[in-house]
Amino acid sequence: MTDREMIEGTGKGGAIARLRAIMHRLRSPGGCPWDAEQTHESIIPNLIEEAYETVDAIRRGDDADLREELGDLLLQVVFHAEIAEGDGRFDLDAVADGISEKLVRRHPHVFGEALAGDSDAVLKQWDAIKRGEKGEGEVPYLHGTGKGLPALIRAAKLQKKAAKAGFDWPVETGVLSKVREELLELQSAIDAQDMAAVEEEMGDLLFSVVNLARFRKIDPEVLMAAANEKFERRFGGMESILKAAGKAIGEAKPSEMEEAWMKAKLGERQ
Repeated sequence: MTDREMIEGTGKGGAIARLRAIMHRLRSPGGCPWDAEQTHESIIPNLIEEAYETVDAIRRGDDADLREELGDLLLQVVFHAEIAEGDGRFDLDAVADGISEKLVRRHPHVFGEALAGDSDAVLKQWDAIKRGEKGEGEVPYLHGTGKGLPALIRAAKLQKKAAKAGFDWPVETGVLSKVREELLELQSAIDAQDMAAVEEEMGDLLFSVVNLARFRKIDPEVLMAAANEKFERRFGGMESILKAAGKAIGEAKPSEMEEAWMKAKLGERQ
């Protein structure tokens, strides 16, 4: 089968083989100058953007968009593998083989003789195997947890892992008390005009609120995304109300914007 047949989809290599052939052609001499000059580092923003757009499609329940965004995300995987293959380091087959071996290795209750009665047992077994693979017997328990993740997501991941080790509040009231405690400490730092302490206590407060969400098994990233959407929606409503009154958003008084905001808020509840 020729490259032309594979690229045009007339060969028998399958959809993934076709995608790989197209990506290889784009980075080959005579291909696309932009694709050819990209590195792992230069397309990091693309990888992050496509991941978030995939998440957005999932949250909206839009199958057409999800299919497209999964394709865009898959392209990023193929792109990185093609870059590595061009340098003689590894290829997409090695990537796929690696994750396949990991899945088999970390599911001994399916592919071996181990037993795991429920999801909690499966997760504990997964973590134990993972730590053994990475030689983490004497490495701090939380070492390297989610280092590349956004801070909000990493906070929840750190808290979840600590909870697996038994370091957690027994009841929710303890988490709520911690949130109140951190809020009081922040207020004290503000009153003292200690800017370093204000920043530290504000971080502690955010961490505690994330922990409350984690304790209730709610993804803090989902909560924040919903809050962002609500703010944007209400701000748009406020803007429309002001516009109907003949006022531009940048020209209205704070009191006028507050009044319009409350009207927009009440309008959502009716």
